[in-house]
Amino acid sequence: MKTVRRLLYRDIVASVVFVALAFLSLFFFIDFVDQLDGVGKHGRTAWDVVLATALRLPGHFYELFPIAALIGTIYSLARLAQSSEFTILRTAGLGPGRALGLLAALGVAFGALTFVTGDYIAPVSERAGVRLKARFAGGLTLGGAGAWLKDRRSTPQGERSYSVNVAGASAAGGMRGVRIFEFDADGRLVSRTQAKEGVVADGGKWTLTDVDVADWPGARSPDARVRLQHHATLAWPSTLSASVVAAAVLPLATMTTVELWRYSSHLGDQEQATQAYEIRFWRKALYPLAALVMMALALPFAYMHARSGGISLKVFGGIMLGISFVLLNNLSGHIGMLRGWTPWVAAALPSLVYLGLSLAAFAWLVRYR
Repeated sequence: MKTVRRLLYRDIVASVVFVALAFLSLFFFIDFVDQLDGVGKHGRTAWDVVLATALRLPGHFYELFPIAALIGTIYSLARLAQSSEFTILRTAGLGPGRALGLLAALGVAFGALTFVTGDYIAPVSERAGVRLKARFAGGLTLGGAGAWLKDRRSTPQGERSYSVNVAGASAAGGMRGVRIFEFDADGRLVSRTQAKEGVVADGGKWTLTDVDVADWPGARSPDARVRLQHHATLAWPSTLSASVVAAAVLPLATMTTVELWRYSSHLGDQEQATQAYEIRFWRKALYPLAALVMMALALPFAYMHARSGGISLKVFGGIMLGISFVLLNNLSGHIGMLRGWTPWVAAALPSLVYLGLSLAAFAWLVRYR
């Protein structure tokens, strides 16, 4: 059995690595060409473009590796079936259960590699890419109305709630265009703080610079006057930590599974919409299992007769299956948000559907072919 395992694993791993390198090379070329128009602007050189493109490779690897595992495994098994090697292995005692178990073990290893890449390598490289982009662009500008956060805490004046808007991030890693709206327990606007820049300390304390504060101290009085103040710097205590602010400002690709869970919990505590981030959390948590599903989906190709299609046709079928899985995986999240599905159901549905299809096809081929 060790010889069979060594034969299958060596052949499959070599094929998967080849397909993964081909995908990464293609995406590297596409990203490099797409960013070439930025050469010469703000002192950006071709080497900076190469570095920015290289920093995106771990994210591409994380997204494409299950598909590479599917195509590489199909190619390897189809080639073994065409040369009758897989038939010889079946005659020597490699039953369907053992074959499925061997591929499942390899799928678990591929899933672990996907998890490590998605939770440890890709977020770090994506953050480095965002910092590099912000350095040449003079900062990171958020589209639309910027990022909104909510905070709530007790003060000597009573319960206060805060709506915080951040327009973007500076090249140094701070915040730009910070606006803080303070409301009392009855929902009346108490003050508005507007700062040009701000930074968040580890304890959650914000330090704002170039600050304008508009205060309504007596909102119930008919002769209430708006009090305007300007501060060069202002310390603003808050429960919003640096990780929460980074989650709201930076792209989702920079967040790990744990960070997505913490940010979803924060949104829930502040009574904000959480479904989009919960679906994203479950998709990221369950995505490593996609490698296992892809291995199960590739196994039926080994039981197809060589005359039922050449290797190229089977590989093409694998590519179509991989593309359809990605489309369904993205579509299920949007449909789940529109229909109000349970987040883990919306995230797990594509993998469950394709796992059921693969096992059904495998059982049919083993029994009738």
